[in-house]
Amino acid sequence: MKLPYLLLPIVAIASVSCTTITADTSSTAQVKEGVPGGKLVETTKIRATVTGIDAAKRKLTLVTPDSKKVIVKAGPEVVNFDQIKIGDQLKATLTEETVVRMAKPGEKLEDEYTYEVEVAPEGAKPGLMMADTVQATATVTKIDMKKRKATLQFSDGSTKKVSVRKDVDLSKRKVGEKVVIRTTEVFAILLEKP
Repeated sequence: MKLPYLLLPIVAIASVSCTTITADTSSTAQVKEGVPGGKLVETTKIRATVTGIDAAKRKLTLVTPDSKKVIVKAGPEVVNFDQIKIGDQLKATLTEETVVRMAKPGEKLEDEYTYEVEVAPEGAKPGLMMADTVQATATVTKIDMKKRKATLQFSDGSTKKVSVRKDVDLSKRKVGEKVVIRTTEVFAILLEKP
């Protein structure tokens, strides 16, 4: 996901001012030649330093390495707020893994959603980890051989046109086949002492 989405999980513990934070993003893709689908992993990391604390309002002032200032309000989930000190380093990492594959004939498929949150126990360094996994199944409703596009229809009735890699032989694909898309996002925040 792109940076604006990265900030959304922070809202679970804080409300963020309207400042764009610069982040380092890397991605890797794994595909087998000729096989539809594959795996894409994208990791985004941000860093910031605590430069101000308003304990009464539970607000933190953070400054990024490129000197952008962000004010966040820590929610009640941050049970170790009193341990946060000026100069502490905030590290946030979002890893998103998307796996796309063709379903096997006769395979029983269900859309799924799981969500997990872990917070640092009282007395530990402040931190948070959230993970959610979504699995959606789509049906191929149209194949455009010339444009190398397939139209997918999801269980909620929505459709999406997707590009098909040039190494995939579309003549072996057919309308009615099922595509399984599984996305896992893991978001972690950790405050470290300098």
